[in-house]
Amino acid sequence: MTDTTTTRRWVRRPEGSTWGDFGADDQLGRLNLITPERRRAAVAEVREGLAFGLSLPLDYPGGAVLNPRRHPPTLRPTALNGQPFMNQPLSLVAERATDVICDDQVTMSLQYSTQWDSFAHVGSWFDADGDGEPEKVYYNGYRAHEHIVGPGDRLLAACGCGEDGSYARALGIANFAESPIQGRGVMVDLAAHLGRERVFVDHALLMRILADDGVVVEPGDLLLIHTGFAEAVLEMNREPDPQVLHHACPVLDGRDPALLQWVTDSGVAALCADNYAVEGYPARDVPGPRAALPLHEHCLFKLGVPLGELWWLGDLAAWLRANGRSRCLLTAPPLRLPGAVGSPVTPVATV
Repeated sequence: MTDTTTTRRWVRRPEGSTWGDFGADDQLGRLNLITPERRRAAVAEVREGLAFGLSLPLDYPGGAVLNPRRHPPTLRPTALNGQPFMNQPLSLVAERATDVICDDQVTMSLQYSTQWDSFAHVGSWFDADGDGEPEKVYYNGYRAHEHIVGPGDRLLAACGCGEDGSYARALGIANFAESPIQGRGVMVDLAAHLGRERVFVDHALLMRILADDGVVVEPGDLLLIHTGFAEAVLEMNREPDPQVLHHACPVLDGRDPALLQWVTDSGVAALCADNYAVEGYPARDVPGPRAALPLHEHCLFKLGVPLGELWWLGDLAAWLRANGRSRCLLTAPPLRLPGAVGSPVTPVATV
């Protein structure tokens, strides 16, 4: 179910946002900048025909100590007539059949491991009505309890989710599969410069690293941010140490206004990192009301820039550096799962 209204949902838009720039009902944000011309430029980066899988195993990081809301996948067989369908003869349903069948299902948090955040993942209290009272709003003015619904919302039943379900009637992750994410990936190798030290990377430091490596970012590019965090996660073999990981590897400084302005001015279509939140969390403290995740607010709420988290970037980063390159063709559609606010993803980079 997708919202298809054509009435503008806001009187005020956040300063510096793209609300309305791609249409009153836009749900793709800056992914609109990945035009056919930009995809052709991305395909031109394929010279060797080598492919790199950019996903962690989906049972990593392991446990729920990094985020108590999210739990690893649980596999179990499907069943027919009370019989679990693992190593079962198909003769249960078809006489004289010689087939032996395995058929399973999974229960998992959609943002447990390598993932995309949709625009329904993070909104903000913002006075979009211009009446002096803030309301819960998402990208392009879509509303909590009307477009993004959960338990207790009157529109939930119409989504067929049950009274304790949830559903993104707009801004859900399926939009990124229906218009599949494929474009030019551009690697920023923070780990090569900063190692595994916990450094808040502000605009000035990011610009120095881009200049040192000769990295050029253009509108419509998909930025890949290698920090080394995913390598640290894999080394812990599904037993993550939160004290180590919460103090490991570089992170973008979401509190730096200059960095946020660069994200705006660069025209990047998405930010994809190998760490847990792309930005440093908790963010540096500042006085007054503020977003706990300022880069998330800037990208998902204001600009319509998807965020990818916990991607596996180490092998690709090493190959690109060894070959004096920073660009690739990146193909990374999420699950086409209507109503979901996030999704596992198995990105593929081709060089």
